[in-house]
Amino acid sequence: METIEYTPAQASAVANLPLPAVHKVIERRLIRPRRLRIGRSIQRMLSREQVLYLRLEAEGVRLLPMAARRAIAKKIESSPGIDAVVLTEGSALLIQVKSVRLELDQELKKLERAANIIIFDPQIMRGTPVYRGTRIPVELIADMLTQGARPEEILEGYPALDREKIDLAPLYVQAFPRRGRPAFRPWAKQKPIHATRRARALRGHGETFDRLMPAHFSG
Repeated sequence: METIEYTPAQASAVANLPLPAVHKVIERRLIRPRRLRIGRSIQRMLSREQVLYLRLEAEGVRLLPMAARRAIAKKIESSPGIDAVVLTEGSALLIQVKSVRLELDQELKKLERAANIIIFDPQIMRGTPVYRGTRIPVELIADMLTQGARPEEILEGYPALDREKIDLAPLYVQAFPRRGRPAFRPWAKQKPIHATRRARALRGHGETFDRLMPAHFSG
């Protein structure tokens, strides 16, 4: 059976723990990811159990003394599938793991789904991640959500999408950050356009997404 591992960014996204906090957990050796050499760089790869521990950190384990956190992390890695961790040193403490694992499983399924419906192709819009079968950048949708646009408004402007694809945009952007030079995002310097206005333009003039964007952005 193939073992699936996750980058720190992916772990951060599904564990709901900020990436700097993930790195701090690793630096303190609460968990010890596998080191994978890619060219001249080293990529840390986390196991499912290590990501589960990070999820527990996000749920409040980070507030416990370091010795307790270390004991919890060790127990989870050594006993995959464990439902609870009991600490008996000092004050007795029961850490429920099963419910957190179920929540993590749901987030991992979302991550897998996002990776399947979003593609990265150097031949399409300079490698900007887009939804499969479209030229709609996932970062654009994530930015619109950040700016306060409602999913219903975005759907009016981009009928090729559905609610699931819109909801997965922030997760994908967090889990798969662009490396190297800053991402090519010409829309970021433009004032937010209300999605319903864009929808009216699409209906009234029959314009495609490519024509709504600057010519050099159409790939």
